[in-house]
Amino acid sequence: MTITKLGHCCLVIKEGALTILTDPGTYSTAQNSVTGVDVILITHEHPDHYHLDSLRKVLANNPQAKIYTVKAVGALLDKEGIQHQLLTDGGRVTEKGVSIEGFGKKHHEMYPGWPRVDNTGYFVANRLWYPGDALYDPGKTVEILALPVAGPWLNIREATDYAKQIHPKMAFAVHDAVLVNPGTAHRVPAKFLPEEGIEFKILEIGKEYKL
Repeated sequence: MTITKLGHCCLVIKEGALTILTDPGTYSTAQNSVTGVDVILITHEHPDHYHLDSLRKVLANNPQAKIYTVKAVGALLDKEGIQHQLLTDGGRVTEKGVSIEGFGKKHHEMYPGWPRVDNTGYFVANRLWYPGDALYDPGKTVEILALPVAGPWLNIREATDYAKQIHPKMAFAVHDAVLVNPGTAHRVPAKFLPEEGIEFKILEIGKEYKL
């Protein structure tokens, strides 16, 4: 598997013959020129994960790409006449021999009483767990964790403890474009996760990593 972080939560994941793009949102623009995408996964409707103008550019460059997402995003896509398929909690599809499973139903709580939108994380090839904006445990052995590290719904203590709970072989930081200095949030997991036997990586934007 190779992973290229385009920014925030937008990743290009290549497994075998399959290329996946996750969450083309407002905090990244490199996705607008990516080609060869087979599958687009959108975890939820917040603009840093679902940006319609960017999605249109991705589809223009990748007309063959299939979109998998949650019901709330599906309703938005219906209004735009954009084809998609639902992949929600408990669902599973196989594309080019690669399994993609959905886990979780709701965004992590920001504050009591604040509405929680639909959010489903995706488990790819029985190796990579990308939770979107939730600290959900898929209940499976995770080799690689895309670890959200910062946001209005998350602090670094919660993020580090979540990684310890999931206990992957390695984790890399996502959901960090909201920070002026992302390295500040990276220091804590970088210090404490290796003590638990978890390798922690910071992916350089635009660089492909073989994991």
